Amino acid sequence: MTQVFREAVSIDQLNALSRGTAIDTLGIAFTAAGDDWLQATMPVDERTRQPYGILHGGASVVLAETLGSSAGNLCVDTGKQVCVGLEINANHVRAVRSGTVTGTARAVHVGRSTQLWEIRIEDEQGRLVCISRLTLAVVAAGHG
Repeated sequence: MTQVFREAVSIDQLNALSRGTAIDTLGIAFTAAGDDWLQATMPVDERTRQPYGILHGGASVVLAETLGSSAGNLCVDTGKQVCVGLEINANHVRAVRSGTVTGTARAVHVGRSTQLWEIRIEDEQGRLVCISRLTLAVVAAGHG
């Protein structure tokens, strides 16, 4: 895919916007971006593990939606439009007990009324942990 973001991505600005939110609480941090992808990490620790000691699937979904929604909003003029989640699915492929996972959202479709993002979450060895697909609705700002 070609350039989809409206302007250069500021990782510092994305992380600043996340302070005091669920994103911050789970330790998610944006780390890198390209022309059509956005990346973030999340620790696998007491904030993100389920009672059986492995990464909680819901935490993976929070990471996936964070990445996809953030990437989607980088494609629109947020003074006029915002992207909001319409549907998300996730397949959990591998258990992780500790360390850090890295998610990468890549644009599949960026349209005027909908967007589709694929989010791959991998462990520190680059093995697939979760794959997710997020559909976003593009709506008028203030009406999300």
